[in-house]
Parts: sequence; C-alpha cells; structure tokens
Amino acid sequence: MARIWVTNGTPTMPGILNPLMAACDRGFVPEELWVLSNPGVANPVSDATDRFEVIIEAYGGDADVSVHNLDHETDFRGIIEFYRSTIETARENGDTVAVDVTPGRKFMSAIAFQAGFKFDADHVFYFHRKAGGYYGQFYVEIPRTATDLIDFKEVL
Repeated sequence: MARIWVTNGTPTMPGILNPLMAACDRGFVPEELWVLSNPGVANPVSDATDRFEVIIEAYGGDADVSVHNLDHETDFRGIIEFYRSTIETARENGDTVAVDVTPGRKFMSAIAFQAGFKFDADHVFYFHRKAGGYYGQFYVEIPRTATDLIDFKEVL
C-alpha cells in the first residue's frame, strides 16, 4: 500500500510545496505524487517536481513524481478526469490517497475538494496560513502557530 499525494500546479512555489511539507510533518510522507499542470503553471510545476523529491527524502522517504498536463487551464472535464482516475486507481490498489486542495485557481480547488469526497480519498488537505504576513514564504520559515493543515475528511 502506497501513500499518494494528489495536487495541482500554481504560479507560486510555496503554494505547491507548503501543504506537502506540512503533511510530511504530520506523518503523511507520500511515495507517489501526482500533479496536474497546464501551460500557465508548467514552469513552477517543473521546478516543484525536483523539490518534491528533496522534501520527501528529508523525511526519510522516496517518491515517484508524475505530472499530468492539460492543454488548457479551463479543461474542466480533464481536471475532473485527472482526480477521478487518480483517486479510483489508488483506491483499487489499496493505497492511501490525499488530495491537496490548497494550490491553484478557485475552480480547481473546488473540483479537487468535490472529487476528494465523491471518489473517496482518504484525506482532503488544505494548508491554512492563519497570519497574512507570511504570504510567499516557505513552510520552514513560518512559525507553526501561524499555520494549520486541515483535513476536511476529519472536519466534515
């Protein structure tokens, strides 16, 4: 059984990496990372894939990173299919799957949130910065009291 992290790209590196670091701190160190990308975020996603491996290694793990590319940011069917197929495949394999709804445009977060519940992900995570003064900073630079990793599967 593998632990799988499912997320999407965004233009800011902390937006992609902070939720993963917070999850690792909480003990969810994934072995597979699945990232949804589109032309508008292709460069930050590419940069993040290298850092994903460094982060996972720092927590004693080893992860494979897979990027799924959309041709258009608003390919709603493609976004839904990415989450549906990824979550369902993980569930069929007996894997533990976490969907990160933090990064991306609001519609992507909304789709990821709904898919996490509809297709029965184990976790639906949101990285919350409680204090606005830390925008653009990385997880390691932010006091723990100023952040929270919310698992909506526990809340709802």
